[in-house]
Amino acid sequence: MNEQNTCIIIGGPTAVGKTDVAIEVAKYFGTEIISADSRQCYQELNIGVARPSPHQLKLIPHHWIANYSISDDVNAAVFERDALQLVSSLFKKNRIVVMVGGTGLYIRAFTDGLNQIPPADAVIRKKWDTVFNDEGIGGLQRNIKKYDPLFFQQGEIHNPRRVQRALEVFEQTGKSILSFHLNPVAKRSFKVIKVALELQREVLYKRINARVDLMMENNLLNEVKSLIPYSTLNALQTVGYKELLNFLGGKISLEEAVLQIKQHTRRYAKRQMTWFKGDKDWHWCAPDKEAVIACCEKLIP
Repeated sequence: MNEQNTCIIIGGPTAVGKTDVAIEVAKYFGTEIISADSRQCYQELNIGVARPSPHQLKLIPHHWIANYSISDDVNAAVFERDALQLVSSLFKKNRIVVMVGGTGLYIRAFTDGLNQIPPADAVIRKKWDTVFNDEGIGGLQRNIKKYDPLFFQQGEIHNPRRVQRALEVFEQTGKSILSFHLNPVAKRSFKVIKVALELQREVLYKRINARVDLMMENNLLNEVKSLIPYSTLNALQTVGYKELLNFLGGKISLEEAVLQIKQHTRRYAKRQMTWFKGDKDWHWCAPDKEAVIACCEKLIP
């Protein structure tokens, strides 16, 4: 048998059951897990990002969780650098490593590398700063829908920094910022196996709604209250936090905030599925440990 180092990547939409399956796969292969989640990496975010529980973290060593502060500027390039260093270190102990997460751009950066996006133009950035200051996130979203429909469908449209950067890149290049990640620019020395988890939409949406209710029962509101001083940071412009910050700011009721979290999470899951379905290298499975392990066994060299 070829003893080639292999990274098994478990992806899929939010709330599909990736963490539980990844732990079982890592236990089966006697290895460790690298998180590919753009929000679980922040120390201050826990309940609202569904960070693995202390019990789960004890079962299997996890990496790239709570290793940055919300004041840090973390992006796909940072993840690519860190994940490549981590996987290289872990391959010294085991020829198989598991990665799990739903941030498609981070996973693509790890597997394929990132093309060079042009640096920001100060004049163009000031223009879109003005739009955001005058019209808020809605103004940026209206423009990105008009100029870059690909990003509007697949990108982080509730994150003003990401939307503004996409608008800047489009104005500079005439191309979607996502097009800079379509073609592989790096070859990796290890094999990659991509397994995506899938549930029927109605089942997934019920799980999303139930998980939001559980987050509220677990005092997500108190977690968000503790972060009010940092409410303008990019890391908090994410589902589950921005809605409750709006409630705490007196803009909406608590009931409306919870309904919005559920709605925005369902929309996010739909965009995640669009992203993953656009990559034909993913092997689709139900979130069942036996099915995923059997799939991996067939694909490992």
